[in-house]
Amino acid sequence: MDFSISPSLEATRAAIAAFVAERVLPLEDDPANFGEGENIRLDLLDQLRAEARAQGLWCLQLPEADGGRGFSRVGMAVCYEAMNRSIFGPAVFNSAAPDDGNMMVLSMLGTDAQKERWLAPIVRGEVRSAFAMTEPAPGGGSDPSMIRTTATPDGDDWVIHGEKWFITGAEEAAHFILVARTSDDPRAGLTAFLFHKDQPGWEITRRIPIMGPEEHGGHCQLRFDGLRVPGDAVLGGVGRGLKVTQTRLGPARLTHCMRWLGLARRCMEIAAAYAAERTGFGIRLAERESIQIALGDLAMGIDTGRLLVARAAWALDQGSYARTEISMAKIHVANLLHQAADRAIQINGARGYSKDTVLEWIYRYARQARLVDGADEVHKMVLYRALEQQGSGLWQWPVSGGPDGAD
Repeated sequence: MDFSISPSLEATRAAIAAFVAERVLPLEDDPANFGEGENIRLDLLDQLRAEARAQGLWCLQLPEADGGRGFSRVGMAVCYEAMNRSIFGPAVFNSAAPDDGNMMVLSMLGTDAQKERWLAPIVRGEVRSAFAMTEPAPGGGSDPSMIRTTATPDGDDWVIHGEKWFITGAEEAAHFILVARTSDDPRAGLTAFLFHKDQPGWEITRRIPIMGPEEHGGHCQLRFDGLRVPGDAVLGGVGRGLKVTQTRLGPARLTHCMRWLGLARRCMEIAAAYAAERTGFGIRLAERESIQIALGDLAMGIDTGRLLVARAAWALDQGSYARTEISMAKIHVANLLHQAADRAIQINGARGYSKDTVLEWIYRYARQARLVDGADEVHKMVLYRALEQQGSGLWQWPVSGGPDGAD
């Protein structure tokens, strides 16, 4: 097993790390740089995006033919972790949710005409996008088969009625991917549609307040009351909506984990720096065994997360859906991020609870990590079902074509 990365990948990682350290991290210290939802101010973000693009640190996740850098999923894991040393980082490099996942699925499943109309403007950073799947109860959430929003054919068009909620980025989005029911077929009953914010027949009914900081555009509830979508705006084919969701959500869950590892490392960095300088009762915090155990445990957890993410990324690069690998990574890294923020705040004491560091921001953000793109419990159910079907085969080593010991 070769865990090394290429010199060119290391050069890109180092360039991203330097850009984050020099241009992005310092912005976190000034409240004036934060906009609505406690994220980076949009005019400032546009400036940094132009700089990142000029340096070639832009859209690593897409093939070169679609305007990206053509990085593998493993390469993305290396670089996304470096991006999210800053809470502002991923958006700067056009690698933040939900645009990240939307661009990848449009690249993989869109027609040439759809890529030109719907993908290219997101790649150029001219518009933002949203993915509208989750619905209020009794509609679909983690289980897409429960989706109640309907799309009914009318000539060459489709007419959509229904409701969605917790749609990330909806207030800032111009391009939307919407999943709706087009038949009662249990496997081919869903279809994905593309629409623009200016099309009539839909509205944002509210921006849902949440406990943590938000992506640009917040988390919104949408109502569809006769949205008309032309037939050429069907993504992936009629009845192929489940494939669209599988194609999008697997890699998107994993890219969350890639970014969260960067935040977990940032928490540990802040905690370790404070423990090294803070003295109490005649001894530095870093000399206390309890602090050493806490930080050592986090170091192990971060490395475990990196290995799980790297394995899942490798499986995606081999053409697998990597469902079990992604579920394992998602469970571990989501909980790791919450644990890292909590321990870092504890080590920093009142300073950690204040806004003098980004720890309280990360702590509030981290709580949603165990819910978004499938709650912990759902992913554990996925793992149980895989175990039930595969038995000990769940842990089977992938076998290459080389001789023993050669790889």
